[in-house]
Amino acid sequence: MTHAANHPPPLITPLVPAPDPADACARLSGLPHRAWLDSAIPHHHRGQYSFLGADPWTTVTADQRDPIAALRDALAPHRRDPAPDVPPFQGGAIGYFAYEFGRRLERLPSPRADDLGLPDIWFGLYDWAITWDHATARAWLISTGLPATGPAAARRARSRAGMVLDRLAARHPAPSHHPAGPAPAAPPGELPTEPVARLGYAVGSAMSEAAYHHAARQIRDYIAAGDVFQVNLTHRLAAPLPVNPLAFYRRLRRVNPAPFAAYLELGPWVVASASPERFVQVDWRGRVETCPIKGTRPRRADDPRADAALGAELLASEKDRAENVMIVDLLRNDLARVCAPGSVAVPELCALESFASVHHLVSTVVGQLVPGRDALDVITAAFPSGSITGAPKIRAMEIIREVEPVARGVYCGAIGYCSVTGTLDTSVAIRTCTIRSDRVYFGVGGGITADSDSALEYSETLDKARGIVNALAPA
Repeated sequence: MTHAANHPPPLITPLVPAPDPADACARLSGLPHRAWLDSAIPHHHRGQYSFLGADPWTTVTADQRDPIAALRDALAPHRRDPAPDVPPFQGGAIGYFAYEFGRRLERLPSPRADDLGLPDIWFGLYDWAITWDHATARAWLISTGLPATGPAAARRARSRAGMVLDRLAARHPAPSHHPAGPAPAAPPGELPTEPVARLGYAVGSAMSEAAYHHAARQIRDYIAAGDVFQVNLTHRLAAPLPVNPLAFYRRLRRVNPAPFAAYLELGPWVVASASPERFVQVDWRGRVETCPIKGTRPRRADDPRADAALGAELLASEKDRAENVMIVDLLRNDLARVCAPGSVAVPELCALESFASVHHLVSTVVGQLVPGRDALDVITAAFPSGSITGAPKIRAMEIIREVEPVARGVYCGAIGYCSVTGTLDTSVAIRTCTIRSDRVYFGVGGGITADSDSALEYSETLDKARGIVNALAPA
């Protein structure tokens, strides 16, 4: 890869001392489409970098006939070699692929209901970003001047950098408010919810507990018939939003920190995520990595010995290990579609990782892109992650459509960036909320297998919800 014609090198300004990411985000209030990819556990080995941008020069949404081609075409004229010694996002696309984007890649039925109506894909094209390297406690402002070219790009880079630096230096950040945008139309009709008393607060589910058990039985029947080995069954929760969206996200990152957290303002919608799971990462040399999570136990912060015992129980669980290995095999096959023969490997299998509210089993699968393929080819080969579908993937997705009453939306899709340098990093959008007006929606789920106890599986979904509920509950 070389510098694109007529594009000067980006303007890179060290920020000393490194600003606090949450404060920096607040100081960009009022700019459209703030996008914060937030490694809220900066000491985590996959949480080294954070990125913050706003005011993209254009957006790519599902309105295009082929949004992947539209995204590739938007980035292609600006491709360049990465600047050394700074974090890997150096201008480019930040946004999400919704779970239902998978219908554009495979012949799959539409969801039974799509009451919220989010686009299947949304990406902003950002010409500048504040970037953090948490391993070295350093930060930079990278301003590219895109989409301008030649001397105009250099002038635009200086002007845009000056605007951002002025905001960072202001005595007080601008007051936080709900992001500006056209007055939202009411959703076509939010599905009614049933209260989930075990979670407290005012949380309701679009699938009652009885309906969840019925769906789990249907899945076990399909497994017994040989249709599928595992299906990830989810249900969507909803609750009132007690504070403005950014204040809620700051609560969420405090009570449930995660290495792949994110905050995206999309006009009338906001996405707030605390995902612990990497979907796919591609570096500028074409190395690919995916880190599926399968296997969960709750944390016991009040009792360290009981907490350690829960982690040990998860590590020793044959059922959870078998589920994880099944998804690893699925992802190995997905990566093999775009990676060089013999390059796909599993350097880490079923490692225990502990987060604020749960323990997880996490594996790592790597590969090397075939020459001529790019990061977006990896998305089309592997989306959505097998960790949130089941196996075989396509049949599992057909069953999900049958048993789940509502579209998943951003939840179980992917959130992240694709840089003009060719690098990409995305999360699996679990522990992920979508917000409209004064309502917050978030899904929770887990894998159903032949020997699943649906009562235990349902309880596990509530364990996964507690971090979000703790951020919603009044202090």
